[in-house]
Amino acid sequence: MPDQMLSICVFCGSRAGNRPEYGTDADDLGRALAAAGMRLVYGAGDVGLMGRVARAAQQAGGNTFGVIPVHLFKKEVGKRDLSTFVVTENMHERKKVMYMNSDAIVMLPGGAGSLDEFFEVLTWRQLGLHNKPILLMNTQGYWDPLLALMDHYINEGFAEADMRGFVQEFATVPELMTALKAT
Repeated sequence: MPDQMLSICVFCGSRAGNRPEYGTDADDLGRALAAAGMRLVYGAGDVGLMGRVARAAQQAGGNTFGVIPVHLFKKEVGKRDLSTFVVTENMHERKKVMYMNSDAIVMLPGGAGSLDEFFEVLTWRQLGLHNKPILLMNTQGYWDPLLALMDHYINEGFAEADMRGFVQEFATVPELMTALKAT
């Protein structure tokens, strides 16, 4: 493992979703990041999967770095007891601060906001602006439609085939952690 602590940006839902497995994976990921000595970088909310991954990391003694825009502070219940807590003026700045303070990106299940974050870092990777790993936690096949969409737009000529290789998919947290440790 490198001398410097790896920082892992986690994009995920501000809601819990309908399956208990989503929350279980969020808890497991938070604990695993802490156990591996990796810092969690996330959206600073204390709700949904965001709150679960952060609370699990904290309870396991992990380092947490949260970034929240001022307009979401109340809605996402800004979690002030993090190791580092940053309030930004807008969503774009939030994504930038999260990205700039991370070595890899992990995406747990989530909605439109998570997809916005995912496609931004994927596009930046496509454009050669970074080479950070992008890892999908495909809990119960949640991201199968997203992966099929990526295959579709590649097959239809709207992206090069190598774009699919920018995204790694994992069915379990231990598999995902093995990939992160190799980063």
